[in-house]
Amino acid sequence: MADRRLQVFHTVARLLSFTKAAEALHMTQPAVTFQIRQLEEQFNTRLFDRTHNRISLTEAGRAVYRYADQIFVLYREMENAVREITGEIAGSLAIGASTTIAEYMLPALLGDFKHHHPDVHIQLKVSNTEGIVSMVEQNTVDLGVVEGPVGNRNLAVEICRMDQLVAIVPPHHPLAGEASVTPARLLEYPYVDREEGSGTREVVEQYLREQGIDPSGVRAVLELGNPEAIKGAVEAGMGVAIISRATLQKELALGTLAAIPLDPPIERPFSFVHQKQKFRHRTIEELLEFARQYCETHAA
Repeated sequence: MADRRLQVFHTVARLLSFTKAAEALHMTQPAVTFQIRQLEEQFNTRLFDRTHNRISLTEAGRAVYRYADQIFVLYREMENAVREITGEIAGSLAIGASTTIAEYMLPALLGDFKHHHPDVHIQLKVSNTEGIVSMVEQNTVDLGVVEGPVGNRNLAVEICRMDQLVAIVPPHHPLAGEASVTPARLLEYPYVDREEGSGTREVVEQYLREQGIDPSGVRAVLELGNPEAIKGAVEAGMGVAIISRATLQKELALGTLAAIPLDPPIERPFSFVHQKQKFRHRTIEELLEFARQYCETHAA
């Protein structure tokens, strides 16, 4: 029911790519371009700057994107309010997840939920923990699932499960056969770190401080934005890293990486985060309860 042109614009603006937007919307690229051109004609201004096969939002485009976010939030709330009145488990939900959770935990959870509730449309937004918390604060997602601490006390936070972090090294690394490793010894080797704002990085830095190590003195040879890139760098012999054990099933089975428990051990929570006053619609409540049961089952 929402304006199709605005939906297309919002997707292009979010991905900053006509090609990726076309794939996400199951449209042809010319059809996406046509919708954007129509919207630009309606506003009588350009919404994107197009230079050297790259696009960016103009000042007008940034304003439209900001208001489109608010429009789609209100649309979801309206749709869910009607579903609540009729008692139907259907409608649209927006979920934000930090990178590790989006890649390794949510596919199974959301697939199972969709199997039970096929009339619910779910939009997944992926960012680091800092970005997801910001989306929850701004009301652009209904539920966030994050892998680090949440400092905003105005948000409701509940732990789903605990996640163990381990050191990873190439299989022929001098540390590969060790039963455990202290952070001080691990950091004698070049280190591959997560980017600023990452929940993993924040948890690791706090852990290092507790062990008397200043994180600013860590010799990081790379800062990368997702677990797959970090694993690839370590496999290539560029350094060592600390990463969630939940991300390592394939590499450990193939023997391309070795995982070493840290001494002392390090854990962090996977947590649900949402606005305290928001969970009133039945579809959202159903998803949250489903996710709680999923976490209990996997924790067991």
